[in-house]
Amino acid sequence: MPTISTRVLAATAASATALLLTACGSGDDEAAASDGVGVVAAFYPLQWAAVRVGGDRVDVTSLTPPGAEPHDLELTPQDVASLSEADVVVYLEGFQAALDDAATEAGDAAWDAGQAADLSLTLEEHGHEGEEEHAEGEEEHAGGEEEHAEGEEVTDPHFWLDPTRLADVGDALAERLAEADPDGAATYEENAAALRTDLEALDAEMQEGLADCAVTTMVTGHDAFGYLADRYGLEVVGISGLSPSTEPSPAQLAEISTLVQERGVTTVYTETLVDPAVAETVAQEAGVQTAVLDPIEGLTDESAGSDYLEVMRADLATLQEGQGCA
Repeated sequence: MPTISTRVLAATAASATALLLTACGSGDDEAAASDGVGVVAAFYPLQWAAVRVGGDRVDVTSLTPPGAEPHDLELTPQDVASLSEADVVVYLEGFQAALDDAATEAGDAAWDAGQAADLSLTLEEHGHEGEEEHAEGEEEHAGGEEEHAEGEEVTDPHFWLDPTRLADVGDALAERLAEADPDGAATYEENAAALRTDLEALDAEMQEGLADCAVTTMVTGHDAFGYLADRYGLEVVGISGLSPSTEPSPAQLAEISTLVQERGVTTVYTETLVDPAVAETVAQEAGVQTAVLDPIEGLTDESAGSDYLEVMRADLATLQEGQGCA
């Protein structure tokens, strides 16, 4: 019969073994939970592309909350911390000024999607009404989008409204994720190819759907649709400038209202995430209707679809009706 001391030693050994197994199991669980490549995306289209390309191998979070206007992004200390901890930070330089400086702090993890998107379009920025009066308060807006002088040529960042450019970003993102996770290279390449297939199918639908339109001028809330217009043979006129918060002057509003009448425009497009008041004013003065066109800068419960592809197809239907396309 075992002695008391023998039984104590056996029990102690069993407890130690159990503790060791528990510790090992806990460590395995934590390792499994942290196996995914940590990706922080600046706003929705980049988030969507990262999820599609990364698949199950990535954990993607977005800095811009659902329903928020990405132009107005302001980073919290928690956001800044997430950038420093991420394996890959997918952003668009020049689109969200608050993020540009923070992205440099992320070092090699930061990846600018604009380089793969070939941001070849520029636009003439509208001036702010009363700009001189607000000059003293410019520091208050340091966390928002960069201010531009009236007439200044600025790069149009809204590349994702051309599906073929978003496909190019997907291909490049697959390569960037493979650098962070070499074992997943084949998966990322395969996922990017599937994404390209979907985007090229969408592009073909839009090419066909917008090939024969009675009106080729699009009047939109702000200058967000340049790449879409360029891809499909339309001309876009933004009521506001690069940022939807830019307020056009009364003279600019009158000029656009006249243009609407002269070019036979029947629809002025308001946007999701943006106050429609200015666009509605132009439409009312010109005697035309309004319709909602989504620049897909973020999704809300009111978005006409649950993801990028669905919303783009909803935009296509809206444009076909608003532009009088056969």
